[in-house]
Amino acid sequence: MAVSIAVIVILCLIADWFFRRMGIPGLIGMLFVGVLLGPSALGLLDSNLLAIGPDLRLIALIVILLRVGFELSRSTLHKIGGRALLLAFIPATIEGAAITIAGPWLLGLSLLESAVLGSVLAAVSPAVVGCCIG
Repeated sequence: MAVSIAVIVILCLIADWFFRRMGIPGLIGMLFVGVLLGPSALGLLDSNLLAIGPDLRLIALIVILLRVGFELSRSTLHKIGGRALLLAFIPATIEGAAITIAGPWLLGLSLLESAVLGSVLAAVSPAVVGCCIG
């Protein structure tokens, strides 16, 4: 299992470097390596590694959120204060409202289920955007 993790890390770092040289976010290259090595394509990963996949995904999410959080500085937030607040509040509100309204019509969900889905997606999307930018 350690060899599989080492192979993934090394290939992801190479893909990250290569994709950044092409002007594409390195995360895209890392995702490509994961899909290529996973059971959907070549299936080269150890089955024990696939069994601990949920734990590895949780660790990856924690690392992503910490990385984005550590890159923020208080002085920068004071300079852009109001705009940062609006950029954090308005998109999440619009995403949540749009999914709440469209959920019953597109997905056949109840209004409450659509509101929960909208809240979850609106809360997660800044982490994904921060990850791709960071």
